[in-house]
Amino acid sequence: MSDFSEELIRPMTEDEQGELCVRSGSGMCFPWLQKHIESIASGGKQEKDFAQTTSACLNFIQEALLKHQWQRAAEYMHSYLQVLEDTDSNKRQGAPEIVWRLGSEILYYHPKSSVETFNTFADRMKNIGITNYLKISLQHALYLLHHGLLEDANRILTQAETWRYGEKSSSQEVLVNLIQAYKGLLQYYSWYKKKMELSKLDKDDYAYNTASQNMLNHSWKTSINLCTLIQIPGVWDPFVKSYIEMLEFYGDQDGAREVLNNYAYDEKFPSNPNAHVYLYNFLKREKAPREKLISVLKILYQIVPSHKLMLEFHRLLRKSDKEEHHKLGLEVLFGILDFAGCTKNITAWKYLAKYLKQTLMGSHLAWVQEEWNSRKSWWPSFHFSYFWAKSNWKDDKTLACEKALVAGLLLGKEMKKGTSRWPQ
Repeated sequence: MSDFSEELIRPMTEDEQGELCVRSGSGMCFPWLQKHIESIASGGKQEKDFAQTTSACLNFIQEALLKHQWQRAAEYMHSYLQVLEDTDSNKRQGAPEIVWRLGSEILYYHPKSSVETFNTFADRMKNIGITNYLKISLQHALYLLHHGLLEDANRILTQAETWRYGEKSSSQEVLVNLIQAYKGLLQYYSWYKKKMELSKLDKDDYAYNTASQNMLNHSWKTSINLCTLIQIPGVWDPFVKSYIEMLEFYGDQDGAREVLNNYAYDEKFPSNPNAHVYLYNFLKREKAPREKLISVLKILYQIVPSHKLMLEFHRLLRKSDKEEHHKLGLEVLFGILDFAGCTKNITAWKYLAKYLKQTLMGSHLAWVQEEWNSRKSWWPSFHFSYFWAKSNWKDDKTLACEKALVAGLLLGKEMKKGTSRWPQ
């Protein structure tokens, strides 16, 4: 069975010179692809039963991909291409996207593949799967970005943003906006480099004014491309971050605040922890009041109780004058340590040990009991078992001591009975 990747990268033989074939700009020949294009164009001259073979090939390809067997996947892919000739119009219509997704995945990882090979395959698939032109162009550009080919990626995106096929659908419009936004990211990258260059210049130097004007031109283009996308409900983290950085650089604090508030609180947008992180960091840079910072982190706590900012949230609550915030501060610490990924967070344990003592000394035993009642059935084995005590003592004695202190405060008499033992 022929190798899909080798078919793409091998040079033409003398016999193939005379054949009609699809060729790339570099002179590579694709006789197998030309065969399928001609078959589709003529509507297929023979009726074939592809269902069994194509289904089997697809299963083999999926299995090979899961096992990272790129050579084997490429061999099966060469046979699977016959799906482009399927007599079932529905299957034939969806075939180009399947071929593109499988083929691009194989070429991305195949050891004999190259950027040139991928470019040629992408260009051919754009022409076969015309309705998938925008999706393929976007993925093609991302592939080039991954390889550091920024100018080539920008060229692909520029071609795609002006492409139209039939009546403009809502899905097409979103893709065009996304393509323009990625162009915006490339422009942001150029702007950022100019920003770094500007920081090295003397403000009284003539070169500073020239560089500053060039930055302004880049920011204007970037803003247009980014602003349209981030108004559409979705998760647009890298685009929002870039746009906010530019707004702040030019002193548009009100504009940045409005964008971040909409991104975090607009009900049309999906729940997104990062939206609240970006808003919090912005407000922190603005030296916003503690109450405002707490209100933002409170929502983040409800979404991701184990977020790294929760320790900072605890510190803000601890400094508050409100008793309800002090109570929430205890809840936040317990919430962090409920997660397996935080069990060795020594800062969280130190905070909990100190805060438990303060809370108990402040006659708030009910707060501790409220948190402990829902955890006493599983925290001892989760945190305070002999296995963990021995392991913690071996790896980090400070951590072991902090956990022992917390265990003593929470377990009391139960600890003396041997529920949890700590090595001496």
